[in-house]
Amino acid sequence: MSESKNFLRTIVEQDLKSSKYKEIVTRFPPEPNGFTHIGHAKSIFINFGIARDYNGRCNLRMDDTNPTKEDTKYVEALKDAVEWLGFDWGDSVYFTSDYFSQIHDYAIELIKMGKAYVDSTNEEEMRELRGKVTEAGKRSKFVARSVEENLDLFERMKNGEFKDGEHVLRAKIDMSAANMKMRDPLMYRIRHVEHFRTGNEWAIYPMYDFAHCLSDYIEGVTHSICTLEFENNRDIYNWVLDTLELTPPRPYQHEFARLGINYTIMSKRKLLELVQSGVVSGWDDPRLPTIAGYKRKGYTPQSILNFCDQIGIAKANSMVDVSQLEFCIRDDLNKKVPRVMCVLNPLKVTIENYDGSENID
Repeated sequence: MSESKNFLRTIVEQDLKSSKYKEIVTRFPPEPNGFTHIGHAKSIFINFGIARDYNGRCNLRMDDTNPTKEDTKYVEALKDAVEWLGFDWGDSVYFTSDYFSQIHDYAIELIKMGKAYVDSTNEEEMRELRGKVTEAGKRSKFVARSVEENLDLFERMKNGEFKDGEHVLRAKIDMSAANMKMRDPLMYRIRHVEHFRTGNEWAIYPMYDFAHCLSDYIEGVTHSICTLEFENNRDIYNWVLDTLELTPPRPYQHEFARLGINYTIMSKRKLLELVQSGVVSGWDDPRLPTIAGYKRKGYTPQSILNFCDQIGIAKANSMVDVSQLEFCIRDDLNKKVPRVMCVLNPLKVTIENYDGSENID
């Protein structure tokens, strides 16, 4: 077990002590739309590390709900990164797409409860009706649709009868909520795109906020550990699980500060731009902060794990100096790599011994 105790481990220990959960189950749920970078390594370290240290398990789950950007090659790259770092995800990799039918059934249940409705408002009007931070939003006129009409439209959306963006399914929560994420968030959108696993079986795909919490629940996850950027999403996470009144136990979300390193690009979207534009040779280019890039550059798995352990886990965002990562690789290699001296550009030198027989004035 890691020597450092942080607030996440304190929460886990309290939950075990109170018998809230019999077994700790965490998950690492990347979207397969790019390679794992050093920021993901911190999440891998936390989720797999907690599961290992408390005799639990950590699921490797692909959040494959956006078929426009995802691919099998990214799945394999993500698996390789986790394995290279020394963690085991068990017998199989999980996919959100495995639960599409169950997630769809939960959406049907919310419609029947009057907690979800099909909205036909266009994107621009929807943005206007959402309101501002200091101004309450207004509901779409389509909220008045009956349960029967919503069920019919949602079924036709599923059957592919409508164009992309023509309709969406929204949760019916509170358009005046201070947390703007709670102002009737989207649950499903139409996508006529072939999915790399399910093909053309589905014409609708669940939004992250709706699919994520339900995937956690289906898998028996206890602690949904994510970065601070999802702090406001926690209200939706709880609303979905509480409204459906699911059989306990249910998961709870906990946030930690994401990793930031100076002089380092920590955005998968920007890294993708570099790859697609040909600025770099690929996702494993040694100049990129991807796990594949560090692997090719000569970094060791232990050096990255030591780095994640040294920077600690906090609730406030901060910036880490890149020299700390470089120190970790040097420190790890110092213990493992033999030293060899090599002359790359030799200079011929002739040495003549003077015997002292010649007189020099």
